[in-house]
Amino acid sequence: MAFWKRLFSRRRGTDLKPQRLDYLNEALALERQGDYDAALTSYRLALRDHPADPRVLQNMAIAFTKTQRHDEAIRYYRKALEIDDTLAGAHYGLAFLLLRRGDTEYAEKHLRTFLARPPRGPDAAKWIEHAQQALADMETEEQS
Repeated sequence: MAFWKRLFSRRRGTDLKPQRLDYLNEALALERQGDYDAALTSYRLALRDHPADPRVLQNMAIAFTKTQRHDEAIRYYRKALEIDDTLAGAHYGLAFLLLRRGDTEYAEKHLRTFLARPPRGPDAAKWIEHAQQALADMETEEQS
């Protein structure tokens, strides 16, 4: 009976309120489950709603990295840094993708930027040490 009442009521639409999904949190949950392709779909939807959100762009880059789509990851890290050049994680991720590609000059630049403003938190020390070691390795290779 409620269906017919809503259907023929003049107040149609007031009973139903559209709900926005939180695509970013959905994507993060899918990543935790290991479903990176589904996560990328949710990130794309989040990006449609918030095209200038550097968190979405950075997380997309991470998911692209985990699915071995490095060129796309590089592109999304760069987009995130165009919006917010202080994103330590984007500098870190981009640096190691560039190193893998053999672009040591720009990798070094991003590692140094990362180390100039490193993240804080319980896991930060290992990322900082990894970046410092990569720079030391690059310097050793230059001297050889």
